[in-house]
Amino acid sequence: MFLRPLGHRRWPIFLALSAFGATVFCHPSPLRAEGADVALGYNSFGVPGLIDMPSAGSREDAELGFTIFYMQNQTRVSAAFQITPRLSAGFRYSSVGNYNGGSTLYDRSFSVQYRFLDEGRFRPAMAVGINDMAGTGVYAGEYVVASKALTQKLRATAGIGWGRLGSFGSFDNPLGVISDRFDTRPKADVGKGGTFQPSQWFRGPAALFGGVEWQASDRLTLVAEYSSDAYTREDGPTFDRRSPFNFAARYQINPNASVSAGYMYGSTLSLQLNYALNPKSNPHPSGLESAPPPVVPRGGADAAKSWAGDPALLEASLRPALAAQGLALEGIALSGDRLEIQIRNDRYNAAPEAIGRAARVLSAQAPASVDRFAITLSENAMPVSTTELKRADLEAYEFHPIGGELIRANAQIGDATGRLPPADGVYPRFSWRIGPYLKPALFDPDDPLRADIGFSLGARFEPLPGLLLSGQVNQKLIGNLDQANRPSDSVLPHVRSDAWLYYKTSGPQIPELTAAYFFRPGRDLYGRVTAGYLEAMFAGVSAEVLWAPQNSRLALGAEINRVRQRGYDQRFDLRDYEVTTGHLSAYYRLSDDFYTQLDVGRYLAGDTGATLSFARVFDNGWRVGVYATKTDVSSADFGEGSFDKGFTLTIPLGWVTGQATRTKYSTVIQPILRDGGARLHVSNRLYGLVRDDQAATLDGNWERFWR
Repeated sequence: MFLRPLGHRRWPIFLALSAFGATVFCHPSPLRAEGADVALGYNSFGVPGLIDMPSAGSREDAELGFTIFYMQNQTRVSAAFQITPRLSAGFRYSSVGNYNGGSTLYDRSFSVQYRFLDEGRFRPAMAVGINDMAGTGVYAGEYVVASKALTQKLRATAGIGWGRLGSFGSFDNPLGVISDRFDTRPKADVGKGGTFQPSQWFRGPAALFGGVEWQASDRLTLVAEYSSDAYTREDGPTFDRRSPFNFAARYQINPNASVSAGYMYGSTLSLQLNYALNPKSNPHPSGLESAPPPVVPRGGADAAKSWAGDPALLEASLRPALAAQGLALEGIALSGDRLEIQIRNDRYNAAPEAIGRAARVLSAQAPASVDRFAITLSENAMPVSTTELKRADLEAYEFHPIGGELIRANAQIGDATGRLPPADGVYPRFSWRIGPYLKPALFDPDDPLRADIGFSLGARFEPLPGLLLSGQVNQKLIGNLDQANRPSDSVLPHVRSDAWLYYKTSGPQIPELTAAYFFRPGRDLYGRVTAGYLEAMFAGVSAEVLWAPQNSRLALGAEINRVRQRGYDQRFDLRDYEVTTGHLSAYYRLSDDFYTQLDVGRYLAGDTGATLSFARVFDNGWRVGVYATKTDVSSADFGEGSFDKGFTLTIPLGWVTGQATRTKYSTVIQPILRDGGARLHVSNRLYGLVRDDQAATLDGNWERFWR
C-alpha cells in the first residue's frame, strides 16, 4: 500500500464535494433537537435513509423497524435493528421479476451502518455503511454519507457510493490516492452465497448521491433524491430506468406506523409500509397487574401472634397469601430472628417484583420476633439466589422517594446455599395450559412466507423437588407449511433440511415429551439431565452443567447429548440416524444490555466447529440477537448460504398486554435452513433459566421491587 498523487479525473470530484459541502453542510441548524443524527424514516431497503438512498441519521436506540416496499416487479421485505445509538443493522428478503432478463430472483441480504460523527453547529452527521455484506452480491454496495439540518424542517444529504451505489454517473475512485488496489472492483466470487467479500468493499468506480427531506407538517414529509444506482441488471427487463431522480411523500399514521408513496426513476410508482417499535418503550409503563399488599408493621401483624410458636401454622398461612400474589411457596425455615422461604415465581417477568411482593406478605405473616427475611428464588425447584432483607427497612422505606434504592443498598444477594425442606402439600404438583401457537417458516423461494396456526396443550407434573415431567401436544388449525415441497439436496445427514416433511401430518403432533431433573451439584454450579422426545426432530438424552457465580460477568457450561432422529409424524416412532453431540460454552456479559456466547463442539450432522452469538437483552424481557456458526463443513458441502447464521427474537407477552406474566414468544429467523452447524433444541438450558434470578440481573430491574 502506498500514497500517490491524485489523478486528473479525481481533482474535479474533490472540488465538487467541497463545493457541495460548503453550500449544504456549513449552514448552521437553528434547532439541534431536529438535527440529522436522527433519521426521519427508512428507505426502500429498510435502513435509515431517503427513498432508495441512505442517510447519515440513526433511528432511536433499540428501535426495531419493519418495511415492505413495492415498485414494478420488485418487492423488498426488511427488518432493521438500532443495535446501539450509532450502529444499525438490517436484513431483507427481495424478489425481482425478470432479473437480468431471466426468471424471478429471490435474494436475502444484510446491511450495516455506523454513524461515526454527530451533527454539530457547522458540521454534518456522517456515517459509513455496507449493503449486502454477506450474500450473493445482488445489492452489494458501500457508502459514506453526510446529512445536515438546514432549518427546523429541511435537511440535506449527500454521499459517495461504490458497487451498486457507484454504478450511475461514476468516476475514478478517490481512494485510489491511497492505493491503486482501490481502482478496480474484483469480480465477486459468491459461490453458494452468504460469504463475506471484503476484497470488494470500497473498490472500483464511485458516484455521488444525495437528496433533501422537508417536513411539511407533523405527519407529512416530502423527499427528493438523486440516485447513483443504475439498476444495471433490472433496467429494461424488470422496469425502465429513465431518470436518476426519485420523489416520495411519507405520511406518519401514528407514532409506530407510516406509509410512503413515490415516483421512481421517471417511470414507475412505489408504495412502502413502515412499522417501528422500541423494546425500551413499554406501551403499558404502569402495568395492569393488581396492586401489591401493603407493608404491615410488626406491631400491626396481629394474626401472626397466634402462630408464633407453631411453624406449621405459619406455613399454612403463608401459602395462600403468597399464591394470591402469583408466588408458590416451595420451602420454609424459621431460625431465631431469621425467616427463610423458597418461592417459585409464576407471574412476574421482573424477579425483583416477585421479591418485593413476597417481602410484603412476610411482613404481615411473620412473628414479631423475626427481624430478617431471606427470600430464595428457584427455577424448577432449583434454588438460584437468596435476597436477605431487614424487616425494619421495609417498614421505613415503603413510601420513601428513593425507597427502592435504599432497600437495595441494605439488601444482601448471594448464591442460594441449598434447597429448603419442601413445604407440606407442595409435591406432587400438576399444572396445564392451553392456548394458540404460531409456527412460521420464512424465505422458502417458492413461498417466502409460510406459517401454521393452531392450539397447543401443555402439561407439567412435579412428583418431587427438581423432577419435572412435561409434554406438549399441538393441533394445527390452518396454515400452509404442509405445502412446502423442496426435497433436500444436502450431501450431509438430513438433520434439518427435511424439516418440510415434519409439517405434512394433519393430526396431533407431540413436539416435546420429556423427563428432566434439575439440581445444584455445588456452589455456583447448576445441573440438568433431560430424557425423552427433546424436540420436534430428535429424541434422546441430554445432560448439562453450568458454572455461573452470582456477580461474575463470565459463566461456563458443558453439554452432551445422545440423540436419535424422530419420525416425520412427530409422535413416537424413530428413524435410524443417531449421533452424539455436545458443546463447551462460554457466556459473557459485555455490559448491562449486551451478552455474547461462544459454543464449541459437535453438531447434529456430525460436523465440528463453533457458534458465536451476540444479543441485546432488555430488563423487560425483550431479547434481540444474531449468531453465526462455522464448522468443518465446506461452503460447497453446506450448500446455499455457505454457513449457518440467523437472528433470534424474544418478545415478552407482558410487554404487549400489560399483564403480569412470564410467558414469552421466541423465534429464530434463519435465511436458509441447512444441515451444517445445526444444534439440538433442548428446553430449559441452564444459563437462560437462571440468569434472570441472579444478582446482576436483579439489579437491572430493582426499581420494580415496590410494584
